[in-house]
Amino acid sequence: MHASSIIRTGVSIVVGAAFLSLAAAGPAGARPEPAPPAQSVQSSPAQRCLLTRIGDQFVRCDNLTGAGVAAPSWMPEQE
Repeated sequence: MHASSIIRTGVSIVVGAAFLSLAAAGPAGARPEPAPPAQSVQSSPAQRCLLTRIGDQFVRCDNLTGAGVAAPSWMPEQE
């Protein structure tokens, strides 16, 4: 019986220590990191292109735009 009381005491010490360590832990805190400053883009008149379409994709200056959204049929088609 002496061995079981030693085991019981050891288990209660471990459980008590675990409870105290969990009770002492503070709440977690989080916040967003500051974003880098946005870069401004300057466009010259030579870079200005009209928005057109090829098939059903928006195109400006030979670059696909619109993130895959289908261009309407009334939009002028690029030649």
